[in-house]
Amino acid sequence: MTTLAPTISLRYFPRAASWLRNLTIITLGALFVAMLAQVKIQLPFTPVPLTGQTFAVLLVAAALGSKRGAASMTFYIALGAFGLPVFAGGASGMNYLSGATLGYLIGFVFAAYIVGLLAERGLERSVRTSIIPFFVGTVIIYACGVTWLTIILGSFSKAFAAGLVPFLIGDAIKLVAASLALPAAWKLIK
Repeated sequence: MTTLAPTISLRYFPRAASWLRNLTIITLGALFVAMLAQVKIQLPFTPVPLTGQTFAVLLVAAALGSKRGAASMTFYIALGAFGLPVFAGGASGMNYLSGATLGYLIGFVFAAYIVGLLAERGLERSVRTSIIPFFVGTVIIYACGVTWLTIILGSFSKAFAAGLVPFLIGDAIKLVAASLALPAAWKLIK
């Protein structure tokens, strides 16, 4: 038995296929960050938890580029704002967004754009040179995070001590790990 039902192939709609591919990649990037946000270690001396998010943000940004990377981080924040448990430890909602980590979350968007931009300019071509955009992205995340934490804690020195110093070694390891994982991320995107 044969059917005369028409079949639709995205091959005939290249713009739709491109749009669908970008939407899928942006969503997968946000979900990757959400997954690594669940790797959470709460340190007793700071309101900011140690998570796998920064590793994911750097990797997603370099793999997706400036616009898709920033869109992916914006989508990640929107998912959490709308109540999906994507933030550290399964947290979500506007209450979480007004807390100590808001600056870091905003920093994810800016860092993703800049890391993606630097990657588009060729700085992600090798493990050695990919450390440069990853370092810049980490500085952007810290700058936004510590600035917001200064407002929350009322003191720059307290924010610096609670929001930057405890994370330096871990983030240096994440930076190198992201550089090593980047070739695998490229293969997944292609």
